[in-house]
Amino acid sequence: MKDLIDRIILHQLGHDPQTWPMTQGLYLVMMMVVGAALTTFGAIFAGLLSWWERRLAARIQSRVGPNRVGPQGILQFAADALKLILKEDLIPADSDHILFRIAPYFVMIGFILTFVVLPFGYRLSPTNMNVGLFYVVSITALVVVGILVSGWASNSKWSLFGGIRAAAQVVSYEIPAGMAILVPILMSGSLNMHDIIRAQGGAPWDWFMFQTPWGYAAFFILFVAMLAEGNRTPFDLPEAESEIVAGYNTEYSGMRFGYFFLAEWGNLWVMSAVLSTLFLGGWQVPFVSMARLTSWEAAGHVPVWFYAASALVFIAKVLVLIAHPRGPDDESLLEVPGADRIGSGDPRRDHRAALVSMVRRSRQRASRGRIDSRHAAFRVLPDRRVGSIRRLRPQDAAQHLSGRRPRRPDQLVAHGED
Repeated sequence: MKDLIDRIILHQLGHDPQTWPMTQGLYLVMMMVVGAALTTFGAIFAGLLSWWERRLAARIQSRVGPNRVGPQGILQFAADALKLILKEDLIPADSDHILFRIAPYFVMIGFILTFVVLPFGYRLSPTNMNVGLFYVVSITALVVVGILVSGWASNSKWSLFGGIRAAAQVVSYEIPAGMAILVPILMSGSLNMHDIIRAQGGAPWDWFMFQTPWGYAAFFILFVAMLAEGNRTPFDLPEAESEIVAGYNTEYSGMRFGYFFLAEWGNLWVMSAVLSTLFLGGWQVPFVSMARLTSWEAAGHVPVWFYAASALVFIAKVLVLIAHPRGPDDESLLEVPGADRIGSGDPRRDHRAALVSMVRRSRQRASRGRIDSRHAAFRVLPDRRVGSIRRLRPQDAAQHLSGRRPRRPDQLVAHGED
């Protein structure tokens, strides 16, 4: 970035960068512009990714998902951000007010500052740090600090459980992640992100992932470790909605609450960019050898199309890693032979069979454009006695599937009450 600014000062403004008194001021302005641009990019990318993930989850679960704001609901993230900004910022009375306020900013700083060394293409990175990879590993630790501090400062056992889980999980997976990172470091002999990319090639057989079995194994080890450090499924133990209320962010509201999820979704870019840099050739353009690139550099003229092509190749690799295929949570349940047979005499097995049949029917109807709420896995019915929401019992689900009319809503009782 400094070399680019120096060239602008020398060729466009006609001043010597070493003697011009406004050089330092221009450096500061450009740093602020680049920082704002990277923050905006991270926020927009995280918002679009949140929309895509919600639409995908809705498709898997036979729902519609966000589809009102913008074409196909693609502007839903902007509406959510506006809503969070306008919401009241509540601070629990018994919390540690200072730590409670600054904890989300630890998470955001740990996320945003990683873009300082991440390459977006050939010579397209804010800095070219010699210890760039070490910097990434170090700065991402601030995310863990923010999560742990938020759980502690909330003065809530649920938040504390989530914070401790996050710290324990990240510390556990740091060791295999560090061991996996050593493989491309030893193969390239450098901690510089661009040097690691230049040590590879544009063709797949020149990537570190396929040059040695150790690189192939290290890629998947680092991939799994980064999923765990990013709190992504199935490593979402810090939140664990099925066990605790919401995790470390239980007591947060407004935009402070949104910062946690912005960093979580935005970290997917960081994770995929690091994997692409270390193992998949980074910005290397296929069919353009390093000898040819070196000759362009020696002549002092690298074609503009190579900058654009390197950026497109790098972004494509990152997006492919982000969109890695993952089956729905109930896929293993639906693939069990004979899982939808009712009448085995075992209540648990019949309950499972009823759920499988309901899911299959709802998917079939959704694929034909007809969704019938009666075929949902759980019937939501009001309890007239206490006004709460209750679940359908297994035997009532089996009666529904067999064609017999289930009992009246006031006769339905929840599990463990009959």
